[in-house]
Amino acid sequence: MTQSEVTLKQFRYLVALADIEHYRHAAEFCGISQPSLSVQLQNLESILGTRLVERSRGGVIFTPIGREVVARARQILFEAQAIKDYVTSANDGLAGTIRLGVNATLGPYLLPRVLAALHREHPDTKLYIRESKPTNLEADLGTGLHDVILVQLPIHNPDYDSTPLFSEPIFLAVSADHPLATQKHVSVIDLKGLPILSLTPDYHLHDQVHALCESFGAQLIRDYEGTSLDALRQMVAMDMGTTFLPALYAQSEISELGDVVTIPLKGRRISRSIGLAWRKGAGRSSGYAEMADFIRNVVRKDFKVLVLDYEDVSPSASP
Repeated sequence: MTQSEVTLKQFRYLVALADIEHYRHAAEFCGISQPSLSVQLQNLESILGTRLVERSRGGVIFTPIGREVVARARQILFEAQAIKDYVTSANDGLAGTIRLGVNATLGPYLLPRVLAALHREHPDTKLYIRESKPTNLEADLGTGLHDVILVQLPIHNPDYDSTPLFSEPIFLAVSADHPLATQKHVSVIDLKGLPILSLTPDYHLHDQVHALCESFGAQLIRDYEGTSLDALRQMVAMDMGTTFLPALYAQSEISELGDVVTIPLKGRRISRSIGLAWRKGAGRSSGYAEMADFIRNVVRKDFKVLVLDYEDVSPSASP
């Protein structure tokens, strides 16, 4: 019998191929064989009466119509998932599968303990985690690629709800043989004229470091912008400048006897506010709020360097 109607399953396969850009890997992700994936996509093209995907030696290439269909299919899948999520939320709260988008400057240093605790206390809740740059995280949240994102606040998007979780201190990082390396604290005067390295503008931390440089009279180095915190640390170790590093990264990756030293600023608290954000009207809003409470509890028990959002802190990115 010839199929005449498009199915959600076909849309899922199409979107998976668009995200993964590889037939075999997309099929594995969907839990089917590669031939089955190909047949389903060919059936979709036949129903729509147009080619959506081209195969080439360079990989998967979507036609202009194919790209538009992917965007619309993603939105349809989001709406369908929202219906399921609403029912799940109404019945179970924090349960089911949640697609969490996370900033690479934060996720690896926070999530392992969160995931371990979640597995112990909520074994029916599964997190599908995807790392990305903050600017991409916010855009992908709108398309439905993520259900909720763990990001630096604030988020200036009227379509999203957000809740703060904690404030993460930020320290000055210098090489072990830098003149400031032996000091327990640095003053604002010490920062004047100091060369500062930063991440690319894709990261909110870049904007924060830029603001700190302007406020303290430090010199932002524009010849090099790091693509990761590891890259910044290595440049600092080579005495190519100094930088500001978040506390969780510093705690995890910088040892007391290493080639980089982190120093707090005397008399001033520098921190970044971290929170969860999700689409307004999402069916699982109550579940995301419950997730926020769960993360706060883990932070309270396991991360003494962090300050919960409701405590007396200055959570902004400004000095």
